[in-house]
Amino acid sequence: MSTDPARMPLPAWPARRRVHLPPVLVAVVMLAMLVLGDQLAFGGFVSARLVSNLFLDTGYLLVLAVGMTFVVLSGGLDLSVGSVIGLGGVVGAGLLSSGVPAAVALPLVVASGAAIGLVNGVLVALFDVQPIVATLAGMFLARGLAYTVSLNPIAIHDSGLNALTLVSVGAGGLQFSLGVILALTIAAAAFLVLQRTRFGRTVFAIGGDADGARLMGLDVMRTTVLVYVVSGACAGVAAVLFSSYTSSGDPQAGVGLELAAIAAVVIGGTSLGGGHGGVVGSVVGVLVYGVIQLTIDYLGVDSWWTPIVLGLLLLAFVVAQRLAASRAEVPR
Repeated sequence: MSTDPARMPLPAWPARRRVHLPPVLVAVVMLAMLVLGDQLAFGGFVSARLVSNLFLDTGYLLVLAVGMTFVVLSGGLDLSVGSVIGLGGVVGAGLLSSGVPAAVALPLVVASGAAIGLVNGVLVALFDVQPIVATLAGMFLARGLAYTVSLNPIAIHDSGLNALTLVSVGAGGLQFSLGVILALTIAAAAFLVLQRTRFGRTVFAIGGDADGARLMGLDVMRTTVLVYVVSGACAGVAAVLFSSYTSSGDPQAGVGLELAAIAAVVIGGTSLGGGHGGVVGSVVGVLVYGVIQLTIDYLGVDSWWTPIVLGLLLLAFVVAQRLAASRAEVPR
């Protein structure tokens, strides 16, 4: 090999790249700006008690968003999860009021959610039904089943279920209820599943390119079914937490929460096209939702401003995602 400097190739200058902030970092910055703005506007906004209440008020939504993250990462949507909360609530309340132990009733609530998810997954994976259509059918199915169980709310007086909200662990003003600890544990487990397991990698692959995933030998059909089962099971857990939070099972519970979960996932940086995102961003998105709710309460205006502000944020993030995708597709 020649060492003549005149014949040696010139070093290539590194190509100039645009610096793009990761979507989850954008969500974190947004959360920080909201909190800072509230602190400056109201004073004393940031406190250990506020953090405790924020997680307590959004624990069920956090679990719902974790399940939705799996679905959106795979390139789908699940519109049935809000109705599953209504179904799970009345099923659990009915079983508990009839004397069934909580150790039996609560797993049945989760199983009912997983069953609705299984129906959704089979429609999407085996019968090639569009996710929005399949889960819309699941939404009507779950809500209809909830009304067959009870037309009215059922009060819950079970100490085991209520302990999820009433029993807290922590120090000083920072107290996390057992339900919040459960929600954070599920989020941590979901993070590990997506990052460290074959199932998680397959979910990302399906969302990125389902046909390519098939050519790679990945079990797309099985994974798609499991994704919706995970979402349904998480909705069942969310039903347990919501029932504990409200001390009742209501067939009308959960209306619109599917949209709040989707908004939290997208605001957290998960692409609606699938293949990009994660659980950490969804958790941040849920916190953004909770801070918006608290801000609306502090301002003393109508609660309907929450979905308005959330809708504007969701619109901004979807547009930003499309712009980023179109830039990535432009050849250079």
